[in-house]
Amino acid sequence: MIDRGRMAPVCFLSKEEDLHFEYHCHDCGCTFTSDEVVYLCPECSGTEAKGEFRKGVLSVEYDRQELRRLAQKDDLCIDDFLPFPIVTPQVFPTGPTPLVRPLALSRELGLDLTVKMDSQLLSGSFKDRASILVASQAIHHGTSRIALASTGNAGAAMSAIGAAYGLDIVLFVPASAPVNKLMQSVLYNAHVVPVRGSYDDAFALSIAYTERKGGINRNTAYNPMTIEGKKACSIELFLQLGRRAPDVIYVPTGDGCILGGIYKGFYDLLQAGLIERLPRIICCQSSRSDAIASAFESGQFRDVAASTLADSISVSSPANGRMAVRALRESGGYAVRVEDDEILEAQRQLAAKAGLFVEPASAAAWAALLRDRKNIAAGESVTVLLTGTGFKDMAVFNGRISLPEAISCDVKELDKLDF
Repeated sequence: MIDRGRMAPVCFLSKEEDLHFEYHCHDCGCTFTSDEVVYLCPECSGTEAKGEFRKGVLSVEYDRQELRRLAQKDDLCIDDFLPFPIVTPQVFPTGPTPLVRPLALSRELGLDLTVKMDSQLLSGSFKDRASILVASQAIHHGTSRIALASTGNAGAAMSAIGAAYGLDIVLFVPASAPVNKLMQSVLYNAHVVPVRGSYDDAFALSIAYTERKGGINRNTAYNPMTIEGKKACSIELFLQLGRRAPDVIYVPTGDGCILGGIYKGFYDLLQAGLIERLPRIICCQSSRSDAIASAFESGQFRDVAASTLADSISVSSPANGRMAVRALRESGGYAVRVEDDEILEAQRQLAAKAGLFVEPASAAAWAALLRDRKNIAAGESVTVLLTGTGFKDMAVFNGRISLPEAISCDVKELDKLDF
């Protein structure tokens, strides 16, 4: 039931004080409240032309006066900014993730640099943040079934959390998705359904499954709570930095959902009066999957042919592309494209010089910083978001890196070593 006439409280789980919120569509301006599960805008979703980014992705907007009251709290926490609290968070902790200061790289680049290691979440990727909130949403609505489509990380995260909470996860995946990521979900006991087709085909089947069999659909940029879950990273970063935001943050970007979540967290902090301005958000994309970069520059929300080796950001039609472009403009940010060989070199550099092993999609953010560092002003603080562990995609090293040959157990062999 949609009520467009009033701003009503949404009472979910036990919490000292629930935040009042409404759903807002930035594409057509539709604003409404609902006590039911809501996905896309009822007015404009599906009106995009063929070959264009999706319309009708909803954002959750809070009462500004309630956010302002949060600024007075000494014991501020992430739950304060969520539409409902995470159920028994100790069952599957989703933070805080480490905030690393890579000293050697900071000196080399001459930057005030931090690295946010969301690759260290329990399933190995940033996607835990969205999945934990959707799990709480499902529990509130009295269902144990969650369906979604994924090429790997989102499915693994939802499957892991489903295992922890005893939820029934139905995961539709392209049959060609990376085996390492799919095996995670199988081990977590999810119902994994490989689809002979693309991610879009798997996505369509997951929507149809929810419509036919019920439950919650977790797809990002479809279920608004996924963006709300992902914004937790920004709130956490703000707290780790001593209640301040960085001046610049580099975000690996494919479908724009992580970037949208990062923006939303800082936007809510701004509305609460806890920061004076948004950090400059930098969209980091492979030149072989640059739909959002192209849309930002041209104003045309057109799909592209994506073929980057960084599979987690290989997206032809970004589901949250319109929101991501708006976030870049409102934060004073922009997009940086990098080549795939730059991504691989960035992955190697992070491992060799900072001990940080991330998948290629995450390394795209570091590669973008290296390319873009001339645009960082003296004294600006910089954060690079790393979103997935390197163990997610070991196949990328095939033919590139090999183990050294074994030596005999003879001390004379040591004289042959040049190190």
